[in-house]
Amino acid sequence: MARMKFIVGGAVIVAALAWMGFVGFQESKAYYITVDEYASMAGDLHGKTVKLAGDVVAGSIDRTKPRMEFIIESRTNKIKVRYIGTDIIPDTFKDGSKALVEGNIAGDGAFEARRIEAKCASKYEAEYKKRSSS
Repeated sequence: MARMKFIVGGAVIVAALAWMGFVGFQESKAYYITVDEYASMAGDLHGKTVKLAGDVVAGSIDRTKPRMEFIIESRTNKIKVRYIGTDIIPDTFKDGSKALVEGNIAGDGAFEARRIEAKCASKYEAEYKKRSSS
């Protein structure tokens, strides 16, 4: 009888750990898409975590609001992004930089980003040209 309690208790613990692992994996899973792909898939993405890639539109960064807002674009589409994260914004995040934001679609249609990664395209292009000409 004691052995059966041990087996049942162990099975409950293993099941609970498996469930927590599964739920954690589902929550951390993110789709990686461009702004153009986002525009065509927006209806299917509600409630899903998305990594959205695009270029920061010059003059669109607004740090005066309680939550910083900006616009990212790709070839034909633009989307407003609201930063709701707590991480420090990278130094490379500025007008014209390539940005990767991770978050979800907000109720008002904007994209709410919990994380921002940015590359200054001009900085890397200049470095590439310098190396290529050597």
